Amino acid sequence: MATSDRLQLKVADLHCEARDVMVLELRASDGAALPPFTPGAHLELYLPGNLIRHYSLCNDSVERDRYCVGVGLARDSRGGSRYVHQNLRVGSTLATSTPRNNFPLELQADEYVFIAGGIGITPIMSMIRACESRHRNWRLYYCARNRQRTAFYEELRSLAPERDDPRLHFHFDDEQDGRYFDAAAVLAGTAPTAHIYTCGPEPLMRAVEAATATHPQDRVHFEWFTAAAVDTAGDRPFTIKLASSGATYEVPPGRSILDVLEDHDLGVPYSCREGLCATCRTGVISGIPDHRDSVLTAAERASNREMMICVSRAQSEVLELEL
Repeated sequence: MATSDRLQLKVADLHCEARDVMVLELRASDGAALPPFTPGAHLELYLPGNLIRHYSLCNDSVERDRYCVGVGLARDSRGGSRYVHQNLRVGSTLATSTPRNNFPLELQADEYVFIAGGIGITPIMSMIRACESRHRNWRLYYCARNRQRTAFYEELRSLAPERDDPRLHFHFDDEQDGRYFDAAAVLAGTAPTAHIYTCGPEPLMRAVEAATATHPQDRVHFEWFTAAAVDTAGDRPFTIKLASSGATYEVPPGRSILDVLEDHDLGVPYSCREGLCATCRTGVISGIPDHRDSVLTAAERASNREMMICVSRAQSEVLELEL
């Protein structure tokens, strides 16, 4: 079934969960148990044309017989979501990674606040299922353009069937007379011990980021769809040193550390090249990185022990890496 960290899975089922949202159920062809995953994890799907796309697992993490991923059809699709929606059928085979988790749920927390925008509900569904099975307190604020585009609506309603259940809140753009989701008002008074998890489009993420500026940062968690824009006008060259060989290479403006390593036939595993997936996570021995990824927490960035070499650069003249 698997070669190293790659799986060959079959599409056992697929269905339309909401307008432009498809859920795929993936299983091993031989019925074997799949590698375990934790709430918030995702799979890489390896699609034709050398496309690699990341989709969050939305089923219960205790399940070992299947993976379920939700795929929203992007309006500006670069081919990945369009291929899934238009070409996959029951019985199709897919190459995937084993599950990876850059958005893990803190299982020991007493209270959780989830904020989802659109297809950003997918990792949060797995988290809510974990909270339910552990009898933990949770609240969900789910933003969507309209009810027709609201994935898992019926299932969420079954978890909180009362209309005034304080755990479940929907914000439908077309029913709000132009009013945006007010993250600051929603999060005002949130206990400092609560863990806040947000996944959705950038405007929503930025609003939550601003609203949680005074919340303990080790309790605020984000899963970004796309990499944040970075001003590269002031980029300057720097040198990397490889600890294993002592070799040094210059990284000029406009090129990444990963690019330079590839120029010298020094392959490092990577996937997104956008600082979103953490496949190229690399240890830092000395020097100060200029972190430009969307994965590391504030504490991890401050420690300067790791960096994503597909996008991040250096503040110091030299970086020595665990390569």
